[in-house]
Amino acid sequence: MTLTPRWRVRARRFARRYPLINFTLRASVIFSAAFGGAYGFMSGSRSPNSGYDPHAFAIGASLLFALACAALAALSMRLRVINRRLRVMAVHNEALVDRNWELKEAEDRARSLFESQGDLIVLRAADGTISHVNDAFCALALRGRMELIGTDFQLPVLDQTPVTTEPSGTRCFDQKIATADGPRWIGWREAMVRSDAHSIAEMQCVGRDVTARAQTEHVLAESRDQADAASAAKSRFLAMASHEIRTPLNGIIGMSGLLLDTALSPEQTTYAKAIKTSGDALLTLIEELLDHSRIEAGKIDLDVKPFALAPLIEDLVELLAPRAQQRGIEIAASVDERLPSHVIGDAARLRQVLLNLAGNAIKFTPRGGVAVIVGPGDTAGEISFQVRDTGIGIAPDAQTRIFRDFEQADDQIARNYGGTGLGLSISERIVRRMGGRITLHSAPGEGATFTATLPLAGSDADRAAFVAPDLAGRAVLLVMPQSVEAGLIADRLRGWGAQVCSVSDLSVARALLPERPWHAVLIDRGCDGEDIESVAQAARPHSERRIVLLTPATRQDALPGDRSAFTGYLVKPLRAASLAARLATHEPHEQPASVASPSIAADPPADIADPVNGPRRLSVLVAEDNEINALLMRAVLTRLGHDTVMTGNGEAAVRAWSDAEAAGRPFDLVLMDIQMPVLDGIAATKMIRARETFSARHTRILALTANTLNEDRLACFEAGLDAFLVKPLDRDKLVAALGALGSPAGSAAA
Repeated sequence: MTLTPRWRVRARRFARRYPLINFTLRASVIFSAAFGGAYGFMSGSRSPNSGYDPHAFAIGASLLFALACAALAALSMRLRVINRRLRVMAVHNEALVDRNWELKEAEDRARSLFESQGDLIVLRAADGTISHVNDAFCALALRGRMELIGTDFQLPVLDQTPVTTEPSGTRCFDQKIATADGPRWIGWREAMVRSDAHSIAEMQCVGRDVTARAQTEHVLAESRDQADAASAAKSRFLAMASHEIRTPLNGIIGMSGLLLDTALSPEQTTYAKAIKTSGDALLTLIEELLDHSRIEAGKIDLDVKPFALAPLIEDLVELLAPRAQQRGIEIAASVDERLPSHVIGDAARLRQVLLNLAGNAIKFTPRGGVAVIVGPGDTAGEISFQVRDTGIGIAPDAQTRIFRDFEQADDQIARNYGGTGLGLSISERIVRRMGGRITLHSAPGEGATFTATLPLAGSDADRAAFVAPDLAGRAVLLVMPQSVEAGLIADRLRGWGAQVCSVSDLSVARALLPERPWHAVLIDRGCDGEDIESVAQAARPHSERRIVLLTPATRQDALPGDRSAFTGYLVKPLRAASLAARLATHEPHEQPASVASPSIAADPPADIADPVNGPRRLSVLVAEDNEINALLMRAVLTRLGHDTVMTGNGEAAVRAWSDAEAAGRPFDLVLMDIQMPVLDGIAATKMIRARETFSARHTRILALTANTLNEDRLACFEAGLDAFLVKPLDRDKLVAALGALGSPAGSAAA
């Protein structure tokens, strides 16, 4: 900037600052110039040597006047332009003043809000020094604002939670601060901010007093810990109570089973059956309570692995058949052949759900029957399990309530049928845990249909369970009362291509025999009377396969003899594989009934040994401290034809095992109770496994325990036990375990 512009700027500033002096100076200069010019002109014109000419003087004066007028006109125009600009500037200045006032008001309001905030607000520079604080922080720090600004003051921290970072970059954490009023919890949020685009970013820390929230969280955490402890204590109590109840219950159920195998009078048989039924009911109650406890604790563990679908369903129906037949109703199953034979899932949990549903259906069905139907679900990869009954039905207002804990349809049903009201609740939670859903369709007096739909994928090891016979164009006469099972059998035969004629009257069946050649004639023993034998005799010329359908209860009394017209028998509820084997086209014609394949009927009693291929005699070591259970185990094993050595604790079991090994007569099997005095079953098993490291022989050890929790199973397997048998002891499972060792194949393998 040059000197002249600076002078002008200073002159303008001086004129604006001192307008009166500026006006006086300007007026003096103008007056002096005007007076001097006029005076000089007048003096010059009157001088003797001036050559004064009036005409020239008039012309000059006119010219000067014209110049003065032109100057005045120019000045007037300039003044107008200046005035116009001044008016525009005045309007603009007014807008700027208004805007400046608004900004000042907003700044005052923001400062007021900033200062009056209850939250703590601190701005820190990059080096951690405080650039600004609000009144709340000053009050908490007990210091003035000017004392804090420029310092790196920090509040005294007693405790701090871990720092979390939000996606926006804001850091959040809680600090326990020591204050004059006692410790307080402050929740901080820290973020980098800029006052404008060119300024250096500062750390803005905003803290809020969250003492009430922290105290609430602390109370909730304590309550949660107490609830967890109570739940764990309840689980331990139920497990202990279950163990203590199962131990005598094992003796009640086992001894009553042995008692029923002896010669009893009809009255004694009735009493013994009542004892066994009561024991089974108590066992069911214990299982439901334990399942409910596990579900409440969130400990529903799934054991997902491949399993055969159709055998599971048929085994379940066979298990429930005696209960259904005692009530005078039927139970049958149907598995769609389009489904994979092996699927991946938890077979035990699925079996538990279907047992609950089918067991309830039997309990609430006074007449008719129950059907378990398995087919494809609504979407790919799903399988539908339907349990239909012809029972009393469920009212619409109760259909949701029955899935709650300890709820039944109504009080009258609870009084008439009993039960805890836990079965459906447990089933529904298990189905949800398996990723499925359960629905109900029912009406009072019209029965009920429970449908459990589960996502079960086919297994890579899928293979056909049996070869379905080709019955295309072949006629089958089915003589059965119109019932649930009759319809399912007819549907299956039609699925195999057969032309099925289903009748319920024996006289009608006898009249239909001559009409055509029949591939097979199936007659239900439930038609009763001696007429079924006469119908079979009448069917000899017309059919090569004449099969009688029996129930397990009537099997021994109604088996066809050597002189019978029947060529074989089937036990209800029918298995698809058994029915397929009986109707296979390659089966020898006119097979005598007495040589019917035993695989098609029910399995023979476990304690009846096959004289040719029967199980070999085993040497079994039993470690059991309860005298009644020891007596039961000895009786069962002796009846099965095995040699038994009994011990009362784990230390004696280890000693007996070692003595047998040293004598060269090792035990084939050890049945090890888990809870025993002196040395428990887990420790005894570990000692046996440790001593086995010096020999090449592995002794099979089975756990006998009333504990059913998963951690108990894991402890057993980690200790080296080979299998897990739960008390009350299931005789069939024990027979199966012994059969794996006692069969010729098993002994060879051993």
